[in-house]
Amino acid sequence: MSAQENVTFQKPSAEILQLADFKRPPSIQMSSDKKWVLSMYRPTYKTLSELGLEETKLAGLRINAKAHISSTETYFDALSLSPAGSKEVIEIALPENPQISNVSFSPDSKKLAFTNTQETGVALFVYDLEKRELKKLTDYNLNAVMHQPFMWYKNSDRLLLSVIEGSAEDKVRNPDELPTGPVVSSSSGQVSQLRTYQDLLKNPQDERQFENLVNSKLVWLSLDGSQEPFRNADLHMWSSVSPDGQYVLVTTLKKPFSYVVTYGSFPSETNVYDLKGNLIKQVNATPLMEVMPKGFSSTRPGKRSLSWRTDKPATLAFVQALDGGDANKPAEFRDELFVWDAPFNAEPKSLIKIKDRYAGTLWGNDQYALVYSQWYDTRNGKTYLLDPSTGKNQVIYDLNVQDIYSDPGTPYRDKNQYGAYSMYIKNGKSYWIGDGYTKEGEFPFIDEYDFKTQKKKRIYTAKESNMQERISSVIDIDKGDILVSLQSPTDFPNYYSKNIKSGKQKAVTEIANPFQSLDKVHKEVLNYKRKDGVDLSGTLYLPAGYDMNKKEKLPLLIWAYPREYKDKNTAGQSTNNPKLFTFPSYGSFIYWVAKGYAVLDNAAFPIVGEGTQEPNDNFIEQLVGNAEAAINAVDELGYVDKNKVAVGGHSYGAFMTAHLLSNSKLFAAGIARSGAYNRTLTPFGFQSEQRNLWDDPNLYITMSPFFSADKMKTPMLLVHGAADNNPGTFTLQTERYFQALKNLGAPVRMVLLPRESHGYAAKENIFHLLWEQDQFLEKYVKNKQ
Repeated sequence: MSAQENVTFQKPSAEILQLADFKRPPSIQMSSDKKWVLSMYRPTYKTLSELGLEETKLAGLRINAKAHISSTETYFDALSLSPAGSKEVIEIALPENPQISNVSFSPDSKKLAFTNTQETGVALFVYDLEKRELKKLTDYNLNAVMHQPFMWYKNSDRLLLSVIEGSAEDKVRNPDELPTGPVVSSSSGQVSQLRTYQDLLKNPQDERQFENLVNSKLVWLSLDGSQEPFRNADLHMWSSVSPDGQYVLVTTLKKPFSYVVTYGSFPSETNVYDLKGNLIKQVNATPLMEVMPKGFSSTRPGKRSLSWRTDKPATLAFVQALDGGDANKPAEFRDELFVWDAPFNAEPKSLIKIKDRYAGTLWGNDQYALVYSQWYDTRNGKTYLLDPSTGKNQVIYDLNVQDIYSDPGTPYRDKNQYGAYSMYIKNGKSYWIGDGYTKEGEFPFIDEYDFKTQKKKRIYTAKESNMQERISSVIDIDKGDILVSLQSPTDFPNYYSKNIKSGKQKAVTEIANPFQSLDKVHKEVLNYKRKDGVDLSGTLYLPAGYDMNKKEKLPLLIWAYPREYKDKNTAGQSTNNPKLFTFPSYGSFIYWVAKGYAVLDNAAFPIVGEGTQEPNDNFIEQLVGNAEAAINAVDELGYVDKNKVAVGGHSYGAFMTAHLLSNSKLFAAGIARSGAYNRTLTPFGFQSEQRNLWDDPNLYITMSPFFSADKMKTPMLLVHGAADNNPGTFTLQTERYFQALKNLGAPVRMVLLPRESHGYAAKENIFHLLWEQDQFLEKYVKNKQ
């Protein structure tokens, strides 16, 4: 057989096509006052022609240069509104051929703003909910490349816009432009550990085009359409208005640019301005960051996490590393949190020094705030109760961040007197909403936490039911009104208003099940153990009408993704839930239950490294142990033919699949999508591995399926997006792996999906992918001789 086949786009078999060719249900958004429900509809898939729009790749961005917006933007094509609790549907009359994004209610919930993209640009529209009128407020001249194209002002009477400078035609690079010299890069000799990035700047011409595309001016827009200048054109990256509405924080990129890191590591300057655009204070300046210490708990020196304190009129908060950002350097304290009051004439005030790496603050009031820290190596997370007025603090939670059964939840936030969201506190008490994962299932809860006594009282727990309840938000905690979603394997998730005191609930949305052909499919969570005692689980699907007594031997498909843990207890915890709606997608094998296969979806593949041992020290042995346990668990129930088992995964799951096929004889076939197979091409760490290639060359070789390609004897389908933008999973990874397997005589097929990135979007490509997988599984698994 020749290495290439002239295959046109195909569609999968009828059973799969019926599930894949569906109308996508709407995405739901509620106004902040919980009075309006917005339904946002988008096409189920993009088209190949949409993916084929001209794309400019610069500094880690993928840009539609003609329209000044990300080329990967996902658009809605229909919007409708309903008053909460009402069946009335208000269809918003949109422009012709709409491409809607950046949808946002105004702070007072009386208006709805969104952008519409055309071939030549992006424009702002505002819908008045009371008048039910839609107005186009700008030309198609917004800049959505990097800065948000618009942002509501707190009073809902105006918006801050990012507008392109000059004409869009001026921003498109001349393909005939000749280079003025060679590209030269140098190193100062400092040791650094940088990831392998894609879409970087490569030459001075790229630099000029990046600067042209990002360049924008900031203007205030009134709802009557009038504009007032705020800041002249510059490389504006981000902005934020203070809670009292008196100041604007603006971060702007500076030169020099870099050819080895993305724009987020370029030099930047952060300034505070008044509403007229007058400079109040430069509050930060960061240099180019091409040198980073080793370790996921390392960070850059200088001010970081600079943002407004949400419970104060105009106070900035930021953190600085006390160890220079180097996690390998011994230090009693790693980070220090500061606050800085406008107009920033006095020195910043230190609030707390943290022993681990800062992970965020939830502001409440002058007496109570929560400060979070984490340390990656131990997976430890701490929660500090801080008194911002005195700096007094104490640790109230000290947990493994992967211990989902012990997760205390997240405090409820609500709008404060400034219209900003901060931790809701009443009479010294806050309310914590948790997912409620337990060994017995998922039972969301609300706890009342008394800051004075530091005691919790559970005021609500979702009851056992055939429907899975999840708490979406709080409507009025004093009255006990919350918003929940309810779902089952055959009931699409819908929203309900519920009172936790009376138990009464009322439907807010009524979205039908788009996959009714799966209604009779058997679904259960299978719990089992690995040989070393680690608890594992997966969601098992059996075909509709399967005779549980006769127990016909079915082919089995396992879909999985490996995850790293530091202890066996957390590795054995499960989020698999038999009550969740069965939503098939190209990202799983669930479609094939309609074709007579048993499917074990989301099979647990933990990789554990306890104590000083790292998870990857015995990665392959644990992978094979996970696979053996999964197959044996289903086989012991009498459902499957162990000679007809396939495994599949995407990204790191593809990497897993390649290892399993090379290092075990458990599988008849495997499907690996968008993976990385040669770890020497990601030499400064990958996934959760912090060691670099030169720290442990043998580890990188052992962890590379590429180096065991000669052991591959099992049929494998390799799939990759031809325009993958994910760091570490260059399309080249699959191409080189295929060449090695082919030349070594392995039974392998490679499919490169045109114009696709790390995830797949085009209808033509997704249908063809399903066809490829279907043909492959029928040949090598179901009909294996």
